[in-house]
Amino acid sequence: MADVRDPRASNAGWWIAAVVAVFALAGLVAIFVTENRYAEQQAAREQTAPASVETATVAAQHAAVHASRATQSAVDSTAQASQHAAAAAGAAADHTVQTAQTAGDAARDAAATEAVPQ
Repeated sequence: MADVRDPRASNAGWWIAAVVAVFALAGLVAIFVTENRYAEQQAAREQTAPASVETATVAAQHAAVHASRATQSAVDSTAQASQHAAAAAGAAADHTVQTAQTAGDAARDAAATEAVPQ
């Protein structure tokens, strides 16, 4: 008996198999590329992490130096303000003593003037 097959049906199977194989290869390539990118990104992170820590450390040291200088400046300003306040308090005390002496002199004069009998 003669084998009667449609030659186009036989070719269709090969075409479907070829398309499936192409998609499978594309999927494998995508997987390998993705894994390579992940490995490259991980390596880049590992290289930049120490640099980031070093940068943060240097920034913290600069901030500490600035804070120390600001604190010293505040201490100096407070000392100067205290000296000025003490000088002003001394001047006010001297002025109060002079005012009290003047008031005492005026009171004595007033008492002497009223004490004279007429």
